[in-house]
Amino acid sequence: MLDARGEFHFMIKEIDLQTRNLLKELFKLQRVSYLIEAKLINFFNIPPLLETIDDLAACGEKFLGYFQGDELVGAVSFTIDGDVITICRMVVHPDHFRKGIAQSLLIDVEDRNKDIAIYQVSTGKDNSPAKSLYLKSGYNYINDHEVATGLFISHFEKRVLGVDRQL
Repeated sequence: MLDARGEFHFMIKEIDLQTRNLLKELFKLQRVSYLIEAKLINFFNIPPLLETIDDLAACGEKFLGYFQGDELVGAVSFTIDGDVITICRMVVHPDHFRKGIAQSLLIDVEDRNKDIAIYQVSTGKDNSPAKSLYLKSGYNYINDHEVATGLFISHFEKRVLGVDRQL
């Protein structure tokens, strides 16, 4: 959708997984996005590529969608456990790579959760674009962990200063 100046506008909003049409859009988006990661890391059994639409609906994660006009072009999901947010999924449609969408979604998660002290995220060790995104967004590399023979996952963490932690 174009605004008065002829430019596309965007909005980040929560995705209700009970809204079937939106769930279908998210399901398609994550499949095309994770297929790119699967090719990058040469591993095609990434859990989101194996799940059904019903699995996605029941995943228990909170989702934010990045909409350009009425089109869902990016999404992030996360869980909250005490003062820790775990970013579970980050997906952007390949036609919209390198437009700042993933970074905008990360910023929005933080803006909506100002009382959170620790953010965690993982990605395939060979997924250089995702690793660059997280480092650029203030995450620190923690380590690599072998999850299947020859498949390594890189773990990152961001600690927000000034947030009182209740341990």
